[in-house]
Amino acid sequence: MHDATALAAAIQDGHTTAVDVMEASLSACDALAEYGAVVHVNQEMARAGAAAADAVPQDRRGPFHGLPFLVKDLGGFAKGLSATAGCAALRRRPDEPETDSDLIRALRDTGVIPFGVTATPAFGMSLSCEPDGLPPTTNPWQSDLTAGGSSGGAAAAVAAGIVAIAHATDAAGSIRVPAACCGLTGLKPSRGAIPGGPTYGNNLMGLASELVLARSVRDVEISFRAVQSRHLTRNLPDTPRVGVAMPEPCGEDQQNAVWGMADALRDAGCEISEVTLPAALCADAQRLAWMILPISLAEWLGALDLTNDQLQPLVAAMSERARTTPVTELFAATRDVARLSFEANEVFKDLDAILMPVLSGPPPSVGAFDLTGTDVDAHLAGLAAFAPNATLAN
Repeated sequence: MHDATALAAAIQDGHTTAVDVMEASLSACDALAEYGAVVHVNQEMARAGAAAADAVPQDRRGPFHGLPFLVKDLGGFAKGLSATAGCAALRRRPDEPETDSDLIRALRDTGVIPFGVTATPAFGMSLSCEPDGLPPTTNPWQSDLTAGGSSGGAAAAVAAGIVAIAHATDAAGSIRVPAACCGLTGLKPSRGAIPGGPTYGNNLMGLASELVLARSVRDVEISFRAVQSRHLTRNLPDTPRVGVAMPEPCGEDQQNAVWGMADALRDAGCEISEVTLPAALCADAQRLAWMILPISLAEWLGALDLTNDQLQPLVAAMSERARTTPVTELFAATRDVARLSFEANEVFKDLDAILMPVLSGPPPSVGAFDLTGTDVDAHLAGLAAFAPNATLAN
């Protein structure tokens, strides 16, 4: 399969057209519906956008000009595409945005054509992808396994070949986990590095970020460079220092993959060392994420005027527990986030990058993270065991 850069080059060089590529994506949405990757398609928008793209002069085209693009059902929103956060109750009262979010507008400037919405678990509260009231999203490489979450629909769409690149979000691993499950490339941008307007409603006290899932590093880099909202001043030395950190537990295949990558980086001129991340830092990052996400959920559900009987049981249980959190604990969490951010940066005094596995083992079966139960602690412990230390990057 082509990556986004190669596919855009084919359009630019006249080997194909935006209209032909869009028709291929629309056909794939139907032919590959079994994966549960796409929950909404606007065919009129798709075809009109592709026709308009082919009429743009070549000297005014961005790096991804004419490429079909899918927007996650959570986070940044696109004009005319309803976002329902994987919730059946919201799906019954769709609300089409009249504008793009700042990020989607910036991505649109690269030339992509948003035309549909990808699946997510209800309110992003899982690292698998079984939207409320819809079929589960499955892994295109092995259909009884999960594609990961919460950007599972985006990952399945890219891995299956429906699109070459798709929007994704990450508040506790939701870009990186699906990328690992589906053999893709995903980046959770640093805090403040990408635009969050106009609502700034999905930043989760700085935990959440958004960008894309793609088939190549270059696609992700082009996307990031196109949308970044500030200049990142950190420069790599001539010999980058890479620390290999292996969390517990971690399967043999994951360890071998990480050490294989370390060997490749050493051959490329990096200095490789084995490091142990501070256990307290990792534990605090996990604790704060699991406090902030449910509190944000509770506030969100209140704003949407959704009652517990309109929610999956685990989502309702998480929200109810969050409402009992004292405001003093939430205020302390804001201080702890600032402290942990400083302590995490301190880790990089002697390192330029840390290499870790995203997952502790292979993707689990579809349904491994069940939102129909009510045991919040067991659910969160399962997520942490599946993607150890993922929250540290948030």
